[in-house]
Amino acid sequence: MLSRILSLVLVFLSLGQAAVRQLEDQMSLGGYLFLVNKEFMLSADYVPDDLVMPDVRRRTGSVLMRREAAKALEEMFAAAREEKIHLVAVSGYRSFQTQRAIYNRRLQAAGKAHVDRFVAVPGASEHQLGLAMDISRTKDTGLKASFGTTKEGIWLAENCYRFGFILRYKTEWEAVTGYGNEPWHVRYVGVDHAMRIRELDIPLEEYIEALRQASALAGENEGSDQ
Repeated sequence: MLSRILSLVLVFLSLGQAAVRQLEDQMSLGGYLFLVNKEFMLSADYVPDDLVMPDVRRRTGSVLMRREAAKALEEMFAAAREEKIHLVAVSGYRSFQTQRAIYNRRLQAAGKAHVDRFVAVPGASEHQLGLAMDISRTKDTGLKASFGTTKEGIWLAENCYRFGFILRYKTEWEAVTGYGNEPWHVRYVGVDHAMRIRELDIPLEEYIEALRQASALAGENEGSDQ
């Protein structure tokens, strides 16, 4: 992991200090690289100010995302349809309160061991950012690991980066992300970042750590020029 992070740090530094600063801005709340997980959590009152409903097939009447992510989702669903892949948007933005209700319900139904691997506590869900979407297929809108082996799940895994999305949770990343395999959960980060993350095959946590290290080094270099 350390060698991959170091390699990525060097890539970021090669872009120059100004580019590193721009990337750093994307790591702030409201940016498309803001990290939310079990360690970095959102406040109960956080609500994105640009939520819209993407014009895609969805399971419920109200599935929201931030504006740029929603546009990218529409483009991805349209591209999938052209290849006769029919996707369904299942769950997008969730408020802190909605996530709390989901967590408590699943805790009672499945127990803590299962919930800790697959359900975020309120404040720790990417869905509250308005940048995540759970996706399934028209024949079965359930969120199951088997989705990853269907033609829809395979298409999503192979193509989502083209539209700025990443698969957020993979089995081999569980020690880093804290969650089990979720082939239905995609997260919007923008096309450039999605392409890099896919090529490196690393979780968002490692990508963000490299950005933080590059930012710190860029700051040191900037100070030494004074």
